[in-house]
Amino acid sequence: MIRVLVVEDQPVLRAGFAAILDAEPDLTVVGQAGDGAAGVELAAALAPDVVLMDIRMPGMDGLTATRLLTDRPAAPAVVVLTTFDLDAYVYEALRAGAAGYLLKDAEPDELLAAVRVVAGGEAMLSPTVTRRLIATFADGGPPPDPDAEAALAGLTGREREVFVLLASGLSNAELAEQLGVGVGTVKTHVNAVLTKLGVRDRVRATILAYDLGVVRARAQRPAGGS
Repeated sequence: MIRVLVVEDQPVLRAGFAAILDAEPDLTVVGQAGDGAAGVELAAALAPDVVLMDIRMPGMDGLTATRLLTDRPAAPAVVVLTTFDLDAYVYEALRAGAAGYLLKDAEPDELLAAVRVVAGGEAMLSPTVTRRLIATFADGGPPPDPDAEAALAGLTGREREVFVLLASGLSNAELAEQLGVGVGTVKTHVNAVLTKLGVRDRVRATILAYDLGVVRARAQRPAGGS
């Protein structure tokens, strides 16, 4: 059973998200909070697997709360759910440690998929958000981290190839097909890449790839294309 905490300042939306999640046999909402501070406190008490986090809330905002949650040992996976698709919010949410970012007008199935994906240790970004994130880095993005550049130099040739492909949005199955190896081998390579780069999931690996210029905007696959 995946335990979910919903943090949203609008009661109607909060109740709606909770109802969608609780209707699923493998999901249960263990708590609800109306602001970031309450969300952080409840997460410490309830130990959810996933936190749905609004960004703009009174008092402590969702970005600050996400940063506090993901800095803790055995941190829950945080899915940021917001009406705002501004590049700055996307970038800052991912930098704060969010494992997923969805807009509030996403379909219920997208919300449920995001919760399940991040609970399994993967990352989830809506296609719109991914395009905006890539566009941000195509326009320059932030300066690269010298430590990250040193870590990149420590990757083997195969690991660097895996790094580029996963940052381009390929799943493990797609990576396996592209590289002509088994999914188990891909998982081993991905884990090695994440460990060497000092990032905990594919979202942060993708951000790092754009930071370092390893992947450019042209690496994005067209929506619905092959």
